Amino acid sequence: MMAASVFFFFEMNNVDKKWRTSLLVSGLITFIAAVHYYYMRDFYGETGTSPTELRYVDWILTVPLMCVEFYLITRKAGATSGLLWRLIAASVVMLVTGFLGESTYVYNTDATATMSWVMGLVSGLAYFYILYMAMFGEIKELGEKAGPQVAAAVKTLAWFVLVGWAIYPIGYIQGTTGGLFGMSVDLGLDMDVIYNIGDAINKIGFGLVVYALARSGDDS
Repeated sequence: MMAASVFFFFEMNNVDKKWRTSLLVSGLITFIAAVHYYYMRDFYGETGTSPTELRYVDWILTVPLMCVEFYLITRKAGATSGLLWRLIAASVVMLVTGFLGESTYVYNTDATATMSWVMGLVSGLAYFYILYMAMFGEIKELGEKAGPQVAAAVKTLAWFVLVGWAIYPIGYIQGTTGGLFGMSVDLGLDMDVIYNIGDAINKIGFGLVVYALARSGDDS
């Protein structure tokens, strides 16, 4: 994560000015993640338990920034602040409800299984809203309007949301009681390892897509 941040920050001077904010955001995403991984590593080393709260503090900062990337690369085509705030709101709902579902399990409160799957369902609906906007909705339309290079970048980022972000529900199902519609599912995988893989793929991958767009010579 930190190496990716250094790369994105240094490359800002090698891209057209109109893409520098997008690349800056890419670097901030991986930088924030790197800092939080140091805290999470120490927490896990001291307690031997999953750093659920620290992980969600990371996500509540970085995932909305990933949504901001959609706005930044399509704003020349007419992306509005309304679209930006809808994406941010959906990502916050997705994360807050996900945290409520996981923390209910972690603290072993009453109605654990029910809380886990209900919060997981709400979180999933917010996720599907972002996915729909990127693959079929307003973001896709703006990308096509902006030109072939931006359209290709939007399509790739949408696939990251579809495939890459789907890693997190797997961790959620594995790490909670009743995370899958009230059922307990043991996939034989470590929840934290799943989340770590998801973070590396998505946060660095998002930035690399934006970087490739910035170096593509697109004139939109």
